[in-house]
Amino acid sequence: MGAQQTRAEHNNHDLSDKTGFSMEQIKILQKRFQKLSGGSETISRENLNNIPALADNPIKKQIIEAFFDKRNQHNGEVGAYDQIGFEEFLMVMSHFRPPSLRTTEDEKKRLRKEKLRFLFNMHDTDSDGKITLEEYRKVVEELLSRSGAIGLDAARAIADAAMLEVASTSMPDMPADYFYEGITFEHFEQILNGLEMESRMHIRFLDVNTVTMRCDRK
Repeated sequence: MGAQQTRAEHNNHDLSDKTGFSMEQIKILQKRFQKLSGGSETISRENLNNIPALADNPIKKQIIEAFFDKRNQHNGEVGAYDQIGFEEFLMVMSHFRPPSLRTTEDEKKRLRKEKLRFLFNMHDTDSDGKITLEEYRKVVEELLSRSGAIGLDAARAIADAAMLEVASTSMPDMPADYFYEGITFEHFEQILNGLEMESRMHIRFLDVNTVTMRCDRK
């Protein structure tokens, strides 16, 4: 029992170094993971699909897929997992970790870049390094059509117009006949320059039943 507890604590120290979470936060998230998995060592998309807090989120599908996207593990891999363990779950949750009072300016810049990369990956669904019009359109259609305020055709027209605006912002000297292939991560950073990320991507640590995630789009 003692040896098993020591190994678990050592493992949690390693996870703390990798993710920036405190030991206390890791214990809370372990309880949350066990609740989601039903005591299993892995969780599936179905487990996350049953989270009540995500039920009405217009980008629910993208958020769930982000947990299984290998790009969000910082290991250089591309592709998707069928199921993930606690370490993979924790690595994804670390993108929602707010900076602490001890976080340096360099660390804040790194955290911001990681959050932006996470958001970029959510939209770059084919992992080709660009957010294409088709990918962007799908997200906008979901956001607008699910609100019930406008129809699908109108949502598509707004998505197309928004993409053209992004293209002109990213490449102000773009020739009239130039085909804009999509938003690169560098363009994505420019577009969201000045956007305060901490209030839009954060996690609250209260107890196992109220750990929540936000991924607002404003």
